[in-house]
Amino acid sequence: MKESILHAIELGYRHFDSASLYQSEVPLGEAISDALRLGLIKSRDELFITSKLWCSDGHKDLVLPALQKTLENLQLEYLDLYLIHWPVSSKPGEYVLPVKEKDLLPMDFQSVWEAMEECQKLGLAKSIGVSNFSCKKLENLLATAKIPPAVNQVEISPLWQQKKIREFCEEKGIHVTAYSPLGAKGMLWGTNNVMECQVLKEIAAARGKSMAPICLRWVHEQGVSVLVKSFNKERIKQNLDIFDWKLSQEDLKRISQIPQQRAYVAAEFVSEKGPYKSVEEVWDGEI
Repeated sequence: MKESILHAIELGYRHFDSASLYQSEVPLGEAISDALRLGLIKSRDELFITSKLWCSDGHKDLVLPALQKTLENLQLEYLDLYLIHWPVSSKPGEYVLPVKEKDLLPMDFQSVWEAMEECQKLGLAKSIGVSNFSCKKLENLLATAKIPPAVNQVEISPLWQQKKIREFCEEKGIHVTAYSPLGAKGMLWGTNNVMECQVLKEIAAARGKSMAPICLRWVHEQGVSVLVKSFNKERIKQNLDIFDWKLSQEDLKRISQIPQQRAYVAAEFVSEKGPYKSVEEVWDGEI
């Protein structure tokens, strides 16, 4: 992981997305330290570092200690962005997915967000935000928030375009970041559907490009920041090849007509005894 991050910094990547759940904070911190020592960057300020609060720390009194632990792992004095990973809490202590069914708890959005706001006021996070929040859950949060979330990080790809949440966030001044823009093939929640989509294959072939840049360029053109993940040096380089060309109006029209299907339904957070009794409740019908 450290080697891949260093390679990415060398190529020009500057936004790195982490989370306590991913166990990626320590290697990311080591890579940043090495990048500074090697002169790949002159200052930590050249990077934009995001991390996330896991469900087990989704309790008012655990937010600040969780961020302090994250900063210790990263060997950093501040995060550029700290996100609530999921709109659900769990019994403190375990950093696992799936969360054990008996450990799922409703999140007290108001008190947890107040603790997030305190993290920003202390200068430990320059911005705070959320991930996997529906329009309805954002409305609930905004009703009591003194500092509105800067970002909502959600799944977006040509096969799950999220027009409703993007329009809602734009209206509220919330920036959107896309995860799994290629469908997260090989991951717990992943699907091959994006990379096997015939429309995208035809657009890629006509342009003499591979599938990934087509998908990433489409997300980028929506005004959304896009997260890519790879340990393959060639693909890490290829994923940057999206800035000096555009999709045509015909391409965009064809992509807009692709049947929509969420890759990650988050069934792991559904339980008869938990806060969400169905997938519909997790996403408030946005499925």
